[in-house]
Amino acid sequence: MNSDTVRTRFAPSPTGFIHLGNIRSALYPWAFARHHGGRFILRIEDTDTERSTQAAVDVILQSMQWMGLDYDEGPVYQMQRMERYREVLQQLLDSGHAYRCYMSSAELDALRERQMAAGLKPRYDGSWRPEPGRQLPAPPAGVQPVLRFRTPTHGSVYWEDRVKGRVSVDNAELDDLVIARPDGTPTYNFCVVVDDIDMGITHVIRGDDHVNNTPRQIHIFRALGKEPPVYAHLPTVLNEQGEKLSKRNGAKSVLEYRDEGYLADALLNYLARLGWSHGDAEVFSREQFLRWFDLEHLGRSAAQFDGEKLKWLNAQYLRALAPEQLEQQLQPFVQRLGLRELGVDLRAAALLLRERASTLVELAAQCTMFYGDPQPDEQALRQALGDPVPQALRALRSRLAELPGWDAPSVAAAIKQTLGDYKLKMPQLAMPLRHMVTGRAQTPSVDAVLALFPRATVLQRLDRWLD
Repeated sequence: MNSDTVRTRFAPSPTGFIHLGNIRSALYPWAFARHHGGRFILRIEDTDTERSTQAAVDVILQSMQWMGLDYDEGPVYQMQRMERYREVLQQLLDSGHAYRCYMSSAELDALRERQMAAGLKPRYDGSWRPEPGRQLPAPPAGVQPVLRFRTPTHGSVYWEDRVKGRVSVDNAELDDLVIARPDGTPTYNFCVVVDDIDMGITHVIRGDDHVNNTPRQIHIFRALGKEPPVYAHLPTVLNEQGEKLSKRNGAKSVLEYRDEGYLADALLNYLARLGWSHGDAEVFSREQFLRWFDLEHLGRSAAQFDGEKLKWLNAQYLRALAPEQLEQQLQPFVQRLGLRELGVDLRAAALLLRERASTLVELAAQCTMFYGDPQPDEQALRQALGDPVPQALRALRSRLAELPGWDAPSVAAAIKQTLGDYKLKMPQLAMPLRHMVTGRAQTPSVDAVLALFPRATVLQRLDRWLD
């Protein structure tokens, strides 16, 4: 394959938020183009003017930017290409591949009702299709025609799908597709073909909900004297209940995952495996994915979303972040909580706590122990303060105040000496110590936690309960 010829596209409709199934349909063509050194084009299919919104466009652009799915050309908006579509519609009319149909919506509905009552597949019957030797009636007054594509009536159309294998459809199963509405607005299947031709698209990698469109689009390609691109139709993504992932079935926006503290690289890794594999590799970098990606290892079966698996994977990425990246990623989530600064180094706190968190939201919540005033469970604290624990805590407080240095080894040594002096086990001292200083019953190693606080804060919090 000549890498210079690879051109793929992502062509979303801006009629709502973009969910994981949608963004996977961007991920694979992006990765294929990057793997082959080709070009990736973003096309906004906004001809549904009643439902398309700028807000939805913005969400698409923000989602792709956050995921790092950079495009080489675009965004191209279909509504800005109307002149080009009209030019090609006229070309099809002139060549006899399209014709004007004056059947009204009421007539078409009545036809379909009769067909269904007779047990037939509802479809346009070709009433206005020009045929040799056929005399068509005069166009009815006041009726604006649609334009229909003249679909071949014999034989079949097929393609070698890079996921599904050979797909063949009898032309007799296809009626004459409307390619322009009465107001002249072109329809989806027509616009897609003109766009793919003009943009030189070589590979169309998209969801298998488009399979039924493909034979119609192939016919339009060939009517325009062009060969269709290579098709790869991706299996459906199912939600955790086994239903098709969709807005109606509770799918979340890609940006919700961002706001919930997932890392873009973790989500990319998860989506990559949701329909494609490279051996047994589960966790891999963006660079490895682009080096490995191919169409041969796309799955044929529907992939099911697993929220717990995504959370586990995100935790792996969280733990692998470099310290400066971890702090940078965490900062907005800490700020969102409105935490009051107490002199604790956020980077050090994050490095200490990240083993206990799966998302940045969880990690920020863990960090709250270092901000504000602790609110311990007073009943649990009182139960932990049986003799001689209060005396031991006072002794520990004095030792901490006199330490020549303030770090985890020094704090650990002071705790160890106090345990020995009062013949206590670590939980007997550590539990009330945690409650008093952090307001929590569970933390990482108590010496490491205390060492992150300013010494004065630790002493002040101990004094609050020991006076």
